[in-house]
Amino acid sequence: MNTLFLTTIVTFHPFELSWVWSIVVIILLLICSALASGSETALFSLSPSQLESIRTRENGTNRAIMKLLSDQDRLLATILIFNNLVNILVISLCNNFIDKMMSIHNGGWEFAIKTIAVTFILLLFGEIIPKVYSSYNPLGMSKIIALPLEFLTRLFRPFAWVLEKYSDAIQNRGLVQHENISMEEIENALEITESPSATEKDMLSGIVQFASTEVEEIMHPRMDIRAIDKDENFAEVKRIIIESGFSRIPVYNGSIDHIVGMLYVKDMVRHISKGDDFEWQRYLRPAFYTPEHKKINELLEEFQTQKVHIAVVVDEYGSTLGLVSLEDILEEIVGEISDESDAPEEILYKEVGEGIYLFESKATIGLMEEVLELKEGTFDDSRGEAETIAGLMLEAKREFLKKGDKLTLHSVRLTVTKASGHKVEEIKVEKLG
Repeated sequence: MNTLFLTTIVTFHPFELSWVWSIVVIILLLICSALASGSETALFSLSPSQLESIRTRENGTNRAIMKLLSDQDRLLATILIFNNLVNILVISLCNNFIDKMMSIHNGGWEFAIKTIAVTFILLLFGEIIPKVYSSYNPLGMSKIIALPLEFLTRLFRPFAWVLEKYSDAIQNRGLVQHENISMEEIENALEITESPSATEKDMLSGIVQFASTEVEEIMHPRMDIRAIDKDENFAEVKRIIIESGFSRIPVYNGSIDHIVGMLYVKDMVRHISKGDDFEWQRYLRPAFYTPEHKKINELLEEFQTQKVHIAVVVDEYGSTLGLVSLEDILEEIVGEISDESDAPEEILYKEVGEGIYLFESKATIGLMEEVLELKEGTFDDSRGEAETIAGLMLEAKREFLKKGDKLTLHSVRLTVTKASGHKVEEIKVEKLG
């Protein structure tokens, strides 16, 4: 009965050798679809420790992974284009193969076999299985697809570029505009609030700006980091702990760009009487890394889930840019949090004449604009990636600075007044006119 029912719906054609080649091609395309789907999950699931391992082990595959992650928009566009192209080919070839293999006499069964069955196969083998595998083994999958995917980014570069621009246009006309309107409405609400105290207004403003603030804006820069070489003896470690006053100190191997862990002072308290040869390195805890452009609200969530209080800020090449702590994030909302161990706030400039100031080299460009009563962003056309006044001069002159070097930008004259070797220590700033 079942056989008779089946023959009234489907008539199978005699076997042909070409079916084998069709099956082989479909299987190869399903593998390509699986790799494309798995690659997105794998590359964006790499942990900070895995990324650090990739950076430190120089080979072609690892370089390809870092290059792909350096332009994530192009990477996503390439994966999207390739995956959809392969899936379309799979569906087309499967439908063609079904037509060669059988004749279906019922429209409903034809829909079930050609659409539902093919979609199920594509989802199972081209999406679900590879993504589950990649989530459990992101490093292994990343190394498998890195080189082929790097080739595909070059192959589909024109199409990916169009997709990126189209996506940016939609975002600029939709999401960003909506955010600006919302921010403006909230700021207006703050202005019309009846008699808000200065503290309340600052706190509300901090909340408004919280989601748009990036880590690099609040981090302690590289030059202010107090770190310990992992080869130091215990006597030197105790001295640094006492002098710094910090509860968590990064530990590096060779240079500060290779931070190998964090030393928690509370872990050393019970060993304070140990000798100089005490192996304090055994008590290091893993370092937590974060990129410079991560939003601080996202970092706060990671601090909560990972149960850590401090992160090493790194750039796209893995170099250390600074440190950011839970306290730094909270201060963006509630203002400065001081305790008995905090040193008095450092004065980064002093006025030596009318419109003439001496700035520490690490003073920010924003501080200079504020002191000189200039419009915010006055030096944006010259600063490049620089954040400090010394960095602004380096960016403009493109050479090491020495005492006496001068630069005039936007009616402001900058003069290096103190330098040690290639390091600038003090800059005179004069507002002209």
